[in-house]
Amino acid sequence: MAQMYKVFVKDVAIIVTSNRDEYPDYEVFSLKDVDLLKIIKKIEKGKLKKVLLYSKNEKKLLKRLHKKLPLVKAGGGLVMNNENKFLFIHRNGKWDLPKGKANRFEGMRKTAKREIEEETGAKKLKMIKKLGRTYHVFNRKSALKLKLTHWYLLETNYSGPLEPQAEEGIDIATWLDKSEAEKALESSYSNIKELFPDQTLNFKRR
Repeated sequence: MAQMYKVFVKDVAIIVTSNRDEYPDYEVFSLKDVDLLKIIKKIEKGKLKKVLLYSKNEKKLLKRLHKKLPLVKAGGGLVMNNENKFLFIHRNGKWDLPKGKANRFEGMRKTAKREIEEETGAKKLKMIKKLGRTYHVFNRKSALKLKLTHWYLLETNYSGPLEPQAEEGIDIATWLDKSEAEKALESSYSNIKELFPDQTLNFKRR
C-alpha cells in the first residue's frame, strides 16, 4: 500500500502521496515543483478544497514535503487516568490535546511528557503506545510553517489538581469521559480528529 500523509490547512487536508489514482477528483500538483505557499493561500481563500501533492518516488515523499516550509517538530499526547477519563485542554476557543515544540536534541517521547506536564500540571505519566503523527500549517510571526506532531497514548495515576498553562492560551485543563471527549472532538481541530479512527477512546486500562 502506498504511503499517504495529510497536511491540514485549517480544516482542509492536502493529500501527499505516490498513488494519485486513489484520488481521482483531486487537483494534482507535483510535490517536487509545487509552490506550496500559493496553494495554501488559495485554500485559505476557499478556491481549492481537494489538493493532492504527488511524487512518483515514494521514498522521497517526506524529504520533499519537509523542504516546502520551515519544519517544526512537536510532541503531544492523549492521557488516560484511573477512571478511564481523557485529558483535554481548551485553547483559543477550541478543545485540543496538550502538545508543544521539541527542544534541541530532545526525543519526541520526552517532548510529549514535558509538554503535557507544562500545559496541564498532570504528572506520573507512563507511555503506552504511539498513536501516530499529524501535519498542519500554522502562522508564526507572519511566516507560514509546517508542524509535525508525534502523538502518544499515555496513562497516569495522578489525581491532583490540573493547572492550565495560561501563557500558552489554555483556559481549561480537564478530564473528560468517553462521551464528553467525543463531544469535545466536535469542536476540535481536524488534525486532532485524525488520531481517533481506530476507536482510541474505547481503549481501557488493564
